Amino acid sequence: MRPFDFQRPDSLAHAHELTAPQDATAVAGGTNLLDLMKLQVETPERLVDINRLGMTEIQETADGGLRIGALATNTATANDDRVRADYPVLARAILAGATQQLRNRATTGGNLCQRTRCYYFTNIDQPCNKREPGSGCGAIDGIAHLHAVLGTSPSCIATYPGDMAVALSALDATVEIARPENDERSVPVRDFHLLPGDTPWRDNVLERGEIITAVTLPRPVKAKHLYRKVRERSSYAFALVSVAAVVAVEDGVIARADLAFGGLAHKPWHDARLSELLVGEAPSAALFDKAGDLLLEGARGYGENDFKIPLARRTLAAVMAEATETEI
Repeated sequence: MRPFDFQRPDSLAHAHELTAPQDATAVAGGTNLLDLMKLQVETPERLVDINRLGMTEIQETADGGLRIGALATNTATANDDRVRADYPVLARAILAGATQQLRNRATTGGNLCQRTRCYYFTNIDQPCNKREPGSGCGAIDGIAHLHAVLGTSPSCIATYPGDMAVALSALDATVEIARPENDERSVPVRDFHLLPGDTPWRDNVLERGEIITAVTLPRPVKAKHLYRKVRERSSYAFALVSVAAVVAVEDGVIARADLAFGGLAHKPWHDARLSELLVGEAPSAALFDKAGDLLLEGARGYGENDFKIPLARRTLAAVMAEATETEI
């Protein structure tokens, strides 16, 4: 690792000031950043440890939702009684990712900001527009087994690797962000992460000096919560395809269908058209096939990852069948 300056602010204002320079990076649990520093993928001149800022509480909101502090650990969130009872898809997604030791350190805000595990991004000897703009995307004509099939661009086909954010997308959570101007802004988690486009080095909407303070969940709804993660081994692997689902059936028809997908794109993938298609319809294999067609209408494989397209279709159908107790 390269030498760096280490600072521990004791207020948000101080943290804003320290993280504003281009060569400064905030660190919380460090479960992703420290690996990237060891590989020299990221080489900040200054590391700003924000763990003295509090932000660890998990509290109910005035409208009956839940506010999860940015520094609440993944373990604390997954084990919280209110999360397990009212938002089980979130607990299941968190428990499907990483080891217990990592979950003990990883934080809500840090998890949202984790970076891709693309082989070309993490190997400084390979071309990667995300790491070195203008160098090219080695994955497009290279080893693309884990890579994206939706929302890609000629500049990047990397995937967002996390599980927690996929569940947060299905739940329509909101990210609270403190700004250096001493005010805050709120961003729907579905809009927090970015597609690569022509700027693949931008993973999310955070600007210099901004700090995530919390994630807010809306009031819970009566529905079945599922998280299915398809991976190459049964534990401690990133998703080939994952589906977070919040689904309700009333009087024989689908009354709610909030779906989000991991492993398919540069961000957790949410397509509002799926809910529009499914809600109000009687569950059936034919309906789930139509949902698969809609989800994947713009999908493109890159050789090694072509299998993800039929896999995503089958996984969506299986999750919807389980959620609605339908034979397929």
